[in-house]
Amino acid sequence: MAVDLLRLLRLATVALLLSMAGCATTSTPPPGPKVAKLDIEGTKQVSAGDIKDRILTSQTPWWAFWPFGGPNYFDPNAWQADLRRIERYYQAQGFYQAEVVDSEVKPKGDAVELFVEVNEGEPTRIGDITIEGLQALPEEERGKHRERLESKLPFKKGDIFREGPWEESKGAMQEQLREQGYAEAEVSGEVQVDVDTRLAQVRLEVKPGLRYRFGNTFVATDANPEVPPRRIIEQVQGALRKGDWYSETALAEAQARVFRMGVFGAVKVNRGAPDRESATVPVVVDVREAPFRSVRLGGGIGVDAARQEVRALGEWTHRNFLGGLRRVTLRGRVGYAFIPNILSTSKQGPVFEVTGEYEQPRFLFRDLRQQTSLTLEKGLEQAYDFYGGRLQTGVIWQPHRNFSVFPSYNLQVYRLSGRVSADSRVPPVILGCGEGQTRCDVALSFLEIAFAWDRRDDPVEPRDGYYASLSVQKGGGLLQGDFNYVRLLPDLRFYRSFGEEKRVVLAGKLRMGTLNPAGDSQSSIVTRFFSGGATSMRGFNGQRLSPLAALEKQEDTDGDGEPDTAVQTEEWETVPVGGNSLIETSLELRYQITESIMLAAFWDSGLVGVEGFDSPRAPRLFGPEHYHAVGLGLRYLTVVGPIRLDIARRLNLGQGLPVATPGYIYPTSGGCFGIGSKWKPDGPTSRQATFAGAPDGQCALHLSIGEAF
Repeated sequence: MAVDLLRLLRLATVALLLSMAGCATTSTPPPGPKVAKLDIEGTKQVSAGDIKDRILTSQTPWWAFWPFGGPNYFDPNAWQADLRRIERYYQAQGFYQAEVVDSEVKPKGDAVELFVEVNEGEPTRIGDITIEGLQALPEEERGKHRERLESKLPFKKGDIFREGPWEESKGAMQEQLREQGYAEAEVSGEVQVDVDTRLAQVRLEVKPGLRYRFGNTFVATDANPEVPPRRIIEQVQGALRKGDWYSETALAEAQARVFRMGVFGAVKVNRGAPDRESATVPVVVDVREAPFRSVRLGGGIGVDAARQEVRALGEWTHRNFLGGLRRVTLRGRVGYAFIPNILSTSKQGPVFEVTGEYEQPRFLFRDLRQQTSLTLEKGLEQAYDFYGGRLQTGVIWQPHRNFSVFPSYNLQVYRLSGRVSADSRVPPVILGCGEGQTRCDVALSFLEIAFAWDRRDDPVEPRDGYYASLSVQKGGGLLQGDFNYVRLLPDLRFYRSFGEEKRVVLAGKLRMGTLNPAGDSQSSIVTRFFSGGATSMRGFNGQRLSPLAALEKQEDTDGDGEPDTAVQTEEWETVPVGGNSLIETSLELRYQITESIMLAAFWDSGLVGVEGFDSPRAPRLFGPEHYHAVGLGLRYLTVVGPIRLDIARRLNLGQGLPVATPGYIYPTSGGCFGIGSKWKPDGPTSRQATFAGAPDGQCALHLSIGEAF
């Protein structure tokens, strides 16, 4: 095997050298001069940008540098065809009198500047809309069906007639009829355009055919399948049953339910040939089983100003363990962390997380599955180190592909150490441990119920839809454990795309949380909220939006050789210790400029307060502890999600972060990435006297994979 690999490596090297030599010795002359500028004037009711998107000739963009592309060149034949395309595009938008009245090609050195002037004329508007063929529908339902069909029309009388919506209208009406059971419905039509009167008379012809119900379900699968057909049919029946009116939405839902079983590489749910005598349509399910065992390996890095980590990932899955589609998964992550970074570490060391998960489908009934997981981990955080284990067992009820409910019991055990560096520790009481302990064991026993409603079009790169979730935890009390508390965490996100190609996306997020310990007890650091980082408030580095603890510098003032007095002759190191309340909001505008490059502009805000929202001392929304940041982002789109680079600057609104250590002195000014920041021993000790978010700098840079939300 080693010899074969070496031989392949040599062949690949030779091929690479030959290709490089070929590139170095041959060159293709450009087809014409570079297009430096393209202006279209006279556009009022049609966007010049939309016109440019539909012609071949295009202006050289500012980002036309390697490896993202090159200049765009001028072709006179294509340019003449583009002038005709402009007039045709106007006609498609309802401007049948539009014409190109002037065009010019101006040489400018080795490039050209192009100029086009158009006269749009008056638009053609929709006159009468006639729908024929509805008399074939049952009389008692004719009016109801007409209303539904008319509601699907993307235009109304008096609108500008556009060919795109006209073509869409026939498909939309046909789809609506098939949703009502008319499986063989067809919709056609014609438009008569009077150029002189600028009126378009629209006529639609409907042929509904018979109204069908679903018949029997048939399964086509591999030879000797391991998944019994009855299990597939059972999932189909969660979306449709024999005797229900035919609906293509029901077919799509059935297909999603079968695919969600997680054991098929391909799933297709279609209608069979309609039986006109019985007015039924059979359902045909075509599936192909995927390998029941799989192994995935990978690696990655985490880069942040507050933490850097390199890691290796692995996962083994058996999707039919002991039969019955029981799923067993083992996944692990092993890495090495540097805090705050690899060049200047206050602490470093190995980290790991190993999880075993068992899932039993069809637990008691079809839409319920039982899931149990056990995790062992070792971690390094800025304020503490820990060893721990987590046990979770519960049932997931998913009656719809977009909605799930997950009640579970959780037991978490941690051994915490407040080590920040070799000679600095966070007081145990701040971590939630007893006074005077250097290490402490924490046990959390709680019930949790999590709701999720996911209507995003794509969970990796969403462009339309929304997502809503709610997590409720109740710990302690009859469940024992070291802490008695209630923890709430709702999360709401929305997405809306614009334009025919969905290049512009507006995304928003609202996330809130409150942790309410019982009585006068405190919370544990492992249950508190943190913010800041690539997926939360980007105006701070990872977990840095949080109440802080400062590490005191001590000197020997009594001469006994032991440090005994806290002094501050240099800026103290601070570490985040979490809070009992959380607010995160984001508003982001994304624009895809090429197939693989996207730009973004965002506004983030965040708050992590010491007290929960049930306390009279709870932080105020848009108060001095609510911070804001604006920024820009660059995304490189890949099959595993966008590689994302974001830079954010925090606005000087509010006060410094809360620091638990008495006598802490804040920096006198901020700065970005260490440039412009200042500190002096006699600086301000009042949080109101510092820049917002002190002591952290006012800028943050994040590199990650996947969208922020």
